[in-house]
Amino acid sequence: MPNETLARRYATAVFGLAQEAGKIPGVQHDLHTFVEALALDQSVRKFFRSPVVDRKEKETIVAQAFSRLDPIVLHTVLLLIRKRRECLAEEIVAQYDVLERESRGAQELRVTSARPLSRGELDALVQRLAAAYHTKFDVSQSVDPSLIGGIRLTIGDKAVDGSIAGRLDDIARLLSTN
Repeated sequence: MPNETLARRYATAVFGLAQEAGKIPGVQHDLHTFVEALALDQSVRKFFRSPVVDRKEKETIVAQAFSRLDPIVLHTVLLLIRKRRECLAEEIVAQYDVLERESRGAQELRVTSARPLSRGELDALVQRLAAAYHTKFDVSQSVDPSLIGGIRLTIGDKAVDGSIAGRLDDIARLLSTN
């Protein structure tokens, strides 16, 4: 939790700079590019997070390797190195995404279904939810055959389980308490 709070502060500062510069989507893209580069190569990730590597040397190498990133992103990464806060990079990106979504008035919606939903089914569901909650959604969809049938929705921090597996669990809990 403390890392989340600290990352939120960094993300708020970066978001403010991006907003002033009118570069919110570009900065978001470059933040994701940097974090994806760390995720793709274990040796790069180890180098970036290593407390043993000299900070000046690390700054120089990172500045050269990621020179094409937006200056806001590059300076943020270099600041993390100077402050020995490299471990916050992924959480800062996650918090930036939350701020970007909030600025658009949207919420995250995760739809998990027992089978893949067609585009029409998903669009109809999202439209009904958008009308009910009076908001826009950033939708991610996944398939979990263990649900047997139905769907599970996660809207922000709220979860709605309309799956057969969820109902069977409810019945099992009800029967075990009696």
